[in-house]
Amino acid sequence: MIDKEKIRQAITLLLEGIGEDCSREGLKETPERIARMYEEIFAGMGQTPVEALGKTFQAAGSGIVLEKDIVFYSICEHHLLPFFGKAHVAYLPDGEVVGLSKLARTVEVYARRPQIQERLTAQVADALMECLRPQGVMVALEAEHMCMTMRGVKKPGAQTLTVVTRGRFGQEQHLQEEFWRMMGR
Repeated sequence: MIDKEKIRQAITLLLEGIGEDCSREGLKETPERIARMYEEIFAGMGQTPVEALGKTFQAAGSGIVLEKDIVFYSICEHHLLPFFGKAHVAYLPDGEVVGLSKLARTVEVYARRPQIQERLTAQVADALMECLRPQGVMVALEAEHMCMTMRGVKKPGAQTLTVVTRGRFGQEQHLQEEFWRMMGR
């Protein structure tokens, strides 16, 4: 899905556009390095969470399942600068659970594409609702955006928090309160 040749050409043009000499020793291999890096950081472009979330296990009577502090890195689609932070993913099973690593994998699938935090939060929640069919889902993402740190307002350390609820988490306040209590807040 990634066209490495187009990326190499684009990076060469970008470097020339800012006045750099692409034949300079430190830049000779930069277009190739960036193409390989983009293949990795945008790997989610060709993936869906269906495979990760497809294998479930019976677990009658399960309460809230919360996987917190899932570190993620993504690229802001507006400035092509990184944003990074932690995802906190909870669901209320309806008789079936999924392996805990699969929650982190779901975050990764959506984080590894040009993204905005608001959409990323909703995509994770919607994927869990669709694939696991739980009673409810709550997803919170906390992230620092380099487009706010390096440029523009230049506010390092500012954190953006986005929260999405689905199913019973959206209907029952006590479940949201339990989520935050489990988070230690």
